Amino acid sequence: MKISTLRRHLREGSRSLYRNGWMTFASISSISISLFILGLFLILGINVNHMSKQIEDQVTIQAFLQLETPQDVRQEIQKKIEAMPEVRKVVFISKEEALEEMRETMGDPLEGLDGENNPLPDGFDIEVKDPRNVQSVTDQILSLNEGREPKPLEQVKYGKDTIDALFKVTSIVRTIGLAFVIALVFTSMFLISNTIKLTILARNREIKIMKLVGATNGFIRWPFFIEGALIGFQGALIPAALLTYGYHLMLEFLQPGLVTVMLKMAPFESTVYPVAGVLMLIGLAIGIWGSTLSVRKFLKV
Repeated sequence: MKISTLRRHLREGSRSLYRNGWMTFASISSISISLFILGLFLILGINVNHMSKQIEDQVTIQAFLQLETPQDVRQEIQKKIEAMPEVRKVVFISKEEALEEMRETMGDPLEGLDGENNPLPDGFDIEVKDPRNVQSVTDQILSLNEGREPKPLEQVKYGKDTIDALFKVTSIVRTIGLAFVIALVFTSMFLISNTIKLTILARNREIKIMKLVGATNGFIRWPFFIEGALIGFQGALIPAALLTYGYHLMLEFLQPGLVTVMLKMAPFESTVYPVAGVLMLIGLAIGIWGSTLSVRKFLKV
């Protein structure tokens, strides 16, 4: 294609946006509204997944030693736990540290329990690489008692009922969110492409006249192709800008409150930029697709 011809197509495609003002406005509005709703749910889905991952990562196993467990046995147990491939981190919590934590939590001085009077056991806080392996790791830790008398580990727990319920809830939320986003993508594509088709249908007389005076299919198609791309781009640019600014405000106002419950919203850069990119690609693709399909009908004169 010659440069002069390409410039002509670009000029005609751009002019058509203004010559058909109301239809252009309707198309851009339809795209903006549909993609804004889609972008909103994409951001919501990203944050639900991000927070679910944070909650799962906070799952820890607590292993408590017998009161009179020798230090060499305690060190041996710790090394064996750290050697487990599913374990990310093992933190030793002494009985003195456990008593101090209890005092902070209960707000009670608990006087007279220091030193030899401390009834709390030493223990470990264990983080696993994949929270879904927590039951397996718990069983492996308990197996360290086998063949030992007295058994060095008094208790190993991780809140089985609570964790199982958490995994079920997060799994359901992720599945429903993914299904809803996929359905919304196809719904948006259908609505937007139909709106662009109406824009082209309103100009079928113009297309037929160009065809009858000898214009080639490519010569007719290219301005509409460009016009559809411009409509899709502008329709996606508006929701992308609104969602970017809106998410920035959400981080400023909501993030401080979430920090108090040990949760964080998904980072700005890794959330809005991918979502904005997806919206721009969908807008361009739907604009071009809708124009191409609609014009094709009138090229057979």
